[in-house]
Amino acid sequence: MILLTAMMMIAVSGCRSAGKPLDKDLLDRENLVAWCIVPFDARERTPEQRAQMLNELGISRLAYDYRDRHLASFEEEIRTLKEHGIRLQAVWLWVEPAGDTLLNSANETVLKILERTGTETELWLSFPAWVFDGSDADNIRTAVHLVGEVLRRADAIGCTVSLYNHGDWFGEPVNQLRIIGAIGSGKLKMVYNFHHGHHHMDRFGQLFPLMLPYLSAVNINGMSAEGPKIITLGAGDRELEMMRIVRESGYRGPVGIIGHTEGEDIRDVLERNLEGLEKLRKSL
Repeated sequence: MILLTAMMMIAVSGCRSAGKPLDKDLLDRENLVAWCIVPFDARERTPEQRAQMLNELGISRLAYDYRDRHLASFEEEIRTLKEHGIRLQAVWLWVEPAGDTLLNSANETVLKILERTGTETELWLSFPAWVFDGSDADNIRTAVHLVGEVLRRADAIGCTVSLYNHGDWFGEPVNQLRIIGAIGSGKLKMVYNFHHGHHHMDRFGQLFPLMLPYLSAVNINGMSAEGPKIITLGAGDRELEMMRIVRESGYRGPVGIIGHTEGEDIRDVLERNLEGLEKLRKSL
C-alpha cells in the first residue's frame, strides 16, 4: 500500500495534463489502432486486402500481430502499409526463452525485417507465465535482465519497447512499473489492454494514474465482471467508466480496437466495435 501510494503521487506529479478534458480527437478514427486483426481474420486477407480494408474503415494505424506463417509476407506488409498511408504503430513480440537463447527464430526474423526495411516502431513485449515463477525479487531480476536485452536489441535498430499486460506476474501494472523504474530508460514504455485487465476493474481508477506517464497505447474492449474476455465495445457494463477514467486523466495517446475473435471476417468485428465506440463516445 505504501508503494502504491508513493507511485500514485509520482505519477500524478509527473503528468502534465492530468485532470484536464481530452481533445475530441482522442477517439477519432485517425487515432485508432487496429489490433489483433492478422491471425484472427477468417478471410485470411493479404497485406494489400488488409490495407484496403483499413483505408475503407478510416483507420490509419495498425499494430501487427502474427503467427509464424505470416512472417513470409511481413516485409510486404510493411511496404503495403506505407503505400496506403497506414502507420505501423507496433509489432507484437512474444518471447519464450530457451536455455541461453532469449529470442527464437520468429523473433529474430521480425527484428531483421524491421532493420532491413528501416522501420522504426514499438515492440509490444510479453512472456509466458513460466518465465516468472520465482520469488518476487527473483522475478524482478529476471525481468530486468530479459527486458533489458530486448530493449538493447530494439534500440540498435531504432525501435522502442512497450511492456504488454498479457496476465500473470509480468502483466501486473505495478510490476511493470517496477521493471521500468529499475531499467531507467526513456525508451521503455507500457501498453495497457482492457481485455487482459478484468481483475483490475475495481481498482482501475488507482492504477491508471500510475501507468499514465509511461503509456504508449491503450487497447479498449467491452468489459463485464462476469466476462467473457472479449466483448464488443458498448456491450459490456464497465468499459464506459474505465474510458471515463482514461479521458479525464489527460491521456492523449493511441487507442486500440481489437479484433480478437475466432472464425469471423475481421471487418465485421472492427465495424461492430466502431459502432459501439460511437455509442460510448456520446456518453463520454
